[in-house]
Amino acid sequence: MAEIAEELDVSRSSVSVWVRDVDFVPRPRNRGHPAGPKHPTRLRKEAQIERCRAEAAEWGSAFSNRELAMFCLGLYAGEGAKTDGRVSMANTNPLLVRALLAWLRAEFDIDESRLYLHEGLDLRAAVTHWSAELGIPEAQFTRPYRAVADASVRSTKHRFGCVTVAYSDALVHRRVMARIEAITSRFDIPG
Repeated sequence: MAEIAEELDVSRSSVSVWVRDVDFVPRPRNRGHPAGPKHPTRLRKEAQIERCRAEAAEWGSAFSNRELAMFCLGLYAGEGAKTDGRVSMANTNPLLVRALLAWLRAEFDIDESRLYLHEGLDLRAAVTHWSAELGIPEAQFTRPYRAVADASVRSTKHRFGCVTVAYSDALVHRRVMARIEAITSRFDIPG
């Protein structure tokens, strides 16, 4: 593809689109250095990542319940469903879902979950995975299903699908949204 792109003076992405239906055997990619000692640049990068994680762990160890609430309200404002009567958020990242659940469990009594899977994924394995990740009994998962894949929309899939946690209670939803509005109204900029 690189040779075609160079010959025609077009981008590789254009060539990729033009030949996506053509069968070919790709050349193996250069995956860096062979097995053995890691490159010094990689070692520096890994050390820097570890330092950042240690610093973040120390920084986050003193979070208060209010700070967790503020984080989760921001998370919900960006990722949560806005339909009245139900607090609901979907995500493939267990850390974000667990943070929201920790806050909801501290404030309310959450007891419902729904699982969304792409076609071809194992429903049983996904329910087991999300149950363990989120501490929700498998019996509480409702209506897991597989979506029909649309290659034009998504090319990557989470191995265990996308979980949606939901708490159906209009008062809880209104309280969450009112808190988000109270926070965001503090930042209104006069026009």
